[in-house]
Amino acid sequence: MSQESQPQSSAVDVSIPSVARMYDYYLGGKDNYAVDREACEELSKVVPSTQVLAINNRRFLQRVVRWLAREHGIRQFIDHGSGLPTQDNVHQVAQQVDPDSRVVYVDNDPIVLAHGRALLEENANTAVIQADMRDTDGIFSSSEVERLIDFDQPVAALFVSVLHCIPDADDPAGLIKRVADRLVPGSFLVVCQLISEDAATRDFVTEFMRVSTHGQWGRVRQAHDLAGFLEGLEIQEPGLVEVSTWKPDADLGPRQLTQEWIEFGGVARKL
Repeated sequence: MSQESQPQSSAVDVSIPSVARMYDYYLGGKDNYAVDREACEELSKVVPSTQVLAINNRRFLQRVVRWLAREHGIRQFIDHGSGLPTQDNVHQVAQQVDPDSRVVYVDNDPIVLAHGRALLEENANTAVIQADMRDTDGIFSSSEVERLIDFDQPVAALFVSVLHCIPDADDPAGLIKRVADRLVPGSFLVVCQLISEDAATRDFVTEFMRVSTHGQWGRVRQAHDLAGFLEGLEIQEPGLVEVSTWKPDADLGPRQLTQEWIEFGGVARKL
């Protein structure tokens, strides 16, 4: 059985680090376990900029959603690999612009489903589903997506800091194309992933995360890899960049002290 078609487990395994919980720890959250914190501490010994990178990535997500809602009138968002809910989530940013904005969060970690449903139970325009983000057919045919998303209107599909979790064998470029093909012109794809131009860093982090997460990882890539995922789409200004430099609100964000790896990405529009 392929990973796309595997049923999702509802059990939280606290013996294996989770990418979503590690990210939560780096953001100062409380929904993580000792195994996640230990993995973060080991990772940070080799790539010490990782916590700042995570913070800047979260701020990028918030700026992107605000820009799409304000400047392009996007009112529908599907957040693939959303992670654990924290401050200023996609629905909160979008609904500040228009309370009728609709958001579906997608993640395969059962703890995300539990916390997300508790957070969103009183928000009729927002839902969270437990699914593998590679299962495009299953996601787009889910009852919550069918309830909230009108595919005759533009949609923003978000893949923020998750593509590095997808192995090359599972074709991340093909995933982006499958999703884009289902969206009407005027829709947007938001993508970013961890990259490094240093082969030693790429190899260390890829192997460390692959072993730590028991295979729930793809690889750290290079800038040209991400550009290749967006063929046929119109990349929006300022292009694909280190995410803290994508339309920054001010020069107040934390700065990476080292550049051994960065979060790299941007926004593309379907013509």
